[in-house]
Order: sequence, then C-alpha cells, then structure tokens
Amino acid sequence: MTTQPPGVQVWLNGQVVSAEQARLPHLTHSFHYGLAAFEGIRAYQTRPGRGAIFRLKDHIRRLMESCRVTTLDRGLKWTTDDLTQGCIAALQANSLDSGYLRPVVYIADGAMGIGAANNPIHAMIAAWKWGAYLGEEGLKNGIRCRISSFQRPGHATVMSKAKINGQYVNSILAKREAAASGYDEAILLNEQGYITEASGENVFMVQAGKLVTPPLGMNILGGITRLTVLQIARDMGIETVERAFARDELYCADEVFLTGTAAEVTPVREVDGRMIGIGSRGAITELMQQEYFETVQGRRDDKYGHWLTYYDVT
Repeated sequence: MTTQPPGVQVWLNGQVVSAEQARLPHLTHSFHYGLAAFEGIRAYQTRPGRGAIFRLKDHIRRLMESCRVTTLDRGLKWTTDDLTQGCIAALQANSLDSGYLRPVVYIADGAMGIGAANNPIHAMIAAWKWGAYLGEEGLKNGIRCRISSFQRPGHATVMSKAKINGQYVNSILAKREAAASGYDEAILLNEQGYITEASGENVFMVQAGKLVTPPLGMNILGGITRLTVLQIARDMGIETVERAFARDELYCADEVFLTGTAAEVTPVREVDGRMIGIGSRGAITELMQQEYFETVQGRRDDKYGHWLTYYDVT
C-alpha cells in the first residue's frame, strides 16, 4: 500500500502540475466504465542523485500497444517520445532517484454513454516511492499463495496482452479473497484448469534445474519482468521451458517464484497449504533475484545496459 505525500507533482498532458491540479472530474468516462490503459514501471538508484528506469522503452511500447488494442490511440495526442520524456520528468519533478511510475491513458469527461467516441483522451504519469510490493520478508523467505476460485478470463472474453484498467477487477477480487483467507497472493487458473498468472505477476516454477513458465499463447500478460528473467536465465545457461501446467505440478515443484515490475522476483514458499521445495527461497530463485537486482541497479551494464534509461535528479 502506498500514499502520495503532500506536494507531489504529476505529468499531465505534456505538463508537470501538482496532484491537486491533476484531480479527475467526477464524470471522467474511464472512472465510470473502466476503459483505460496503464503501465507500472520502476526506477532504481544507481548512485545518489542518479537513477535508471528499467526497460522504459519496452513499457511505453506496451502502453502504446494497449492503446491500439483498446482504440484509445485514435485520440491520443502524445507520442512514444512524449510519454518517455514524461516518465523522466515525473521522477525529476518529485526528486526521485528511485521510484515507481504509473502512466495512464484514459477517456476524459464529456459524453456519458458507453461509446463516447468523441471524448478527449488524456495521459497522466505519477511517480512515487514504493518498496517491495509483497514485502521485504517475502523477498527473502517467500510468500504463501492460494489457487483462487476466480478464473483468469479467456482470450474470447478479454484482451489478455493489454494492460486495461477495468480488466483488473478480476485480479482485485482474487487478491482480496486470498488476503481474507490468510494468504499473501492468489494464483489463477484458466478455464481448462491450467496455471496462468497471479493477481498481478507471472508464475515460474523450477523442476530438476529447469525454469518453467506458462507460454505467451495462453491467456497471460506478456510480462516485461518475465521476459527479463527468461533472458537472464538463458544467458546463464539455465534451461527454460514455456508450457502449460496444472496446479498439481506446481505443488510438486522444487521452487516457485513470481515476477512483475512491482513484485520484482518474489519466492513462493507455500501453495494451498503445501510446502514448496524446502519451504523457503530456493537456490535458483535466489540466483535469479541476485542477477535481476544487479541488472536493474546498473551493475550489469556490460550485458544489459541497453535496458536502462539513466537520468539525474538535481
């Protein structure tokens, strides 16, 4: 959970303004109907006063793709370069050499019908300090997950490769259900009973030294952290497999971990009351964590420097 401190600055439609000036009118169309596209992006401190935004270009590219999927691109005035520079401006305006970015493209107030094809399209980018999404203790020792009673919607129901605000109601309900029953996170199945993803993270398991994760062809989000971990693992000589698997394989995995911009690389020590592996962070999970954090903090620039966008905070 996070709250914005007083004096926070927000990039809105090409200008940095106060959070008060960026407040939404009550008749904002996306507030009522949920059609908006968003991203979650992290910046990491590389030294005092200097930060690096991780895979900024990839995140903005996915945001623009989400806009195309949702037809928001038809009224979007801001280019990829505008939104890229907006992310840097939001961090600098708030004097953040590390932090979390939330760009949102949404339908503004105007007509109040379902279509509202002529309403203006706005773009907003907020930035704030945000620690470990699933807790520092979770990063070290692992979290407890449950298989949710809520299914991940199928391809014919939602656009699973787009980050669409309204689609996250399903994830919110799954997360709340898990928390109410004493778990840290929910893992959702699809209509065939295969593992898809957690409420806001991709799922990995380790079997006999191999890294296994559901394929992009299933109804999962194409996570940027997921892609990063797969690339790092392959570069380290760890075999990676993208295939479907059900909950029983997850129960019997040697290790399980979740990936996401907010969650980073978080171990799972238990699923549905069943201990995973040794009941704490496994060796390959720890290795993936170490390499991931070394990369995002700018200590692997010889191999992955192209993933970082550096900026200074004065």
